[in-house]
Amino acid sequence: MKRYINRRDFIKVTGTTAATAALASCGVQGGSTEGEIDYMGHHEGPVPTDKMTYRVNPKQGDKVSILGYGWMRLPNTKDDEGKDIIDQEQVNRLCKYALDHGVNYFDTSPAYCRGKSEESLGIALEASGYPRDKYFIATKLSNFSPSQYSLEEGQAMFERSLEYLRTDYIDYLLLHSIGGGGMNPVHQRYLDNGLLQWLMEQREAGRIRNLGFSFHGDVAVYDWAMAHHDEYHWDFVQIQANYVDWENDDKGRSGKYLYEELVKRNIPVVIMEPLLGGRLSKVPDHVVAHFKQRKPEDSVASWAFRYIGSKPGVLTVLSGMTYMEHLEDNLRTYSPLEPLTEEEQDWLEEETATLIKSYPTIDCNDCKYCMPCPYGLDIPGIFVHYNKCVNTGNVPESQQAKNYQKARRAFLVGYDRSVPRLRQADRCTSCRECVPHCPQQIDIPRELQRVDTFVEKLKQGTL
Repeated sequence: MKRYINRRDFIKVTGTTAATAALASCGVQGGSTEGEIDYMGHHEGPVPTDKMTYRVNPKQGDKVSILGYGWMRLPNTKDDEGKDIIDQEQVNRLCKYALDHGVNYFDTSPAYCRGKSEESLGIALEASGYPRDKYFIATKLSNFSPSQYSLEEGQAMFERSLEYLRTDYIDYLLLHSIGGGGMNPVHQRYLDNGLLQWLMEQREAGRIRNLGFSFHGDVAVYDWAMAHHDEYHWDFVQIQANYVDWENDDKGRSGKYLYEELVKRNIPVVIMEPLLGGRLSKVPDHVVAHFKQRKPEDSVASWAFRYIGSKPGVLTVLSGMTYMEHLEDNLRTYSPLEPLTEEEQDWLEEETATLIKSYPTIDCNDCKYCMPCPYGLDIPGIFVHYNKCVNTGNVPESQQAKNYQKARRAFLVGYDRSVPRLRQADRCTSCRECVPHCPQQIDIPRELQRVDTFVEKLKQGTL
């Protein structure tokens, strides 16, 4: 789709009634309407440089931007051998632009971007010209492999982080993704080897200013961490929360529960996946119309960011902003933040969340924690393509569907283009090595089998 569309095309996308009401009220609902507006509501007007909303960390007095930059989904380019590498030149521009417009919290990990995220961030921050005291660096102790479980390996990982990030202290250090697999990995990674005790000593020495953890998985682990707050004195905690999962207790870890447990203990909250890996911005056309009826000048993504940013206990909201338009849109949303009304929150949690959940997408956030697959599958690529086709109506229920032939071709051609044949779902052996690594607790082999069965039925004409 072209980046900019006229009124006639907008009506084709969103529906006549919704689009007419939306366009008629442009400029009335508040916010800048300078310049053109693209399909998702992104403005071309100037981005404010001095209106960023900040939250104060009561433990340290840090004045933290409500928008945090997640250094996970970075733009890529090709090296001389045709392999994907981080586009450092573009990354430097994004980092400088973010700092110039008030963003001062940057979140990375030794596990991100094939192990190159921390080094890339260190280069970008140094190239920005901003002094070290003008931004906050968050990174993680990402000792996921059994070969990394020893105290010495954990210490070495921390020291490498300092080297790659070109700093002598970390502002926000996290135990990375506790909860997956229950308490046993917590003991192996942090407790039995003395690593958590050592990290607490580094906090006392000033090499770590704030010590916390990120959570995915078994809520019993989260409850254990909360019960031991008086012992470990968590300075902050990073959780996944958004309006779709706020009241969702299906997996025993609703955003509301996690958030309220932290607020009760006055622990600052860092939010990850406010867009569910982009799924709350890449929504079906009539869901776009659902948003445009409310505020036609606002992007779909801005609703998710305003929702979670309106929670007073939230210190910062992380976003993996791959492209400049993502960064610009989020800067507009939070410069300054316009908190949601109670009625708007209810509308998102109930009506809008129900509408989005009615689509049979796979809960993949494209985090790539499941990679590499020992059999070479592109697991996130398969799920991203499937979800994209669900949202664009290219997953027909049967041959009797009105758009069957068009949808069939779009799915199969797009599948071969986005995922090489030798990396597609039919290569899965159900070894289940990926399952423990999934933060969303997806039964990955089962979902791959579902996608493969659907593909085969499309190919054979038996749907």
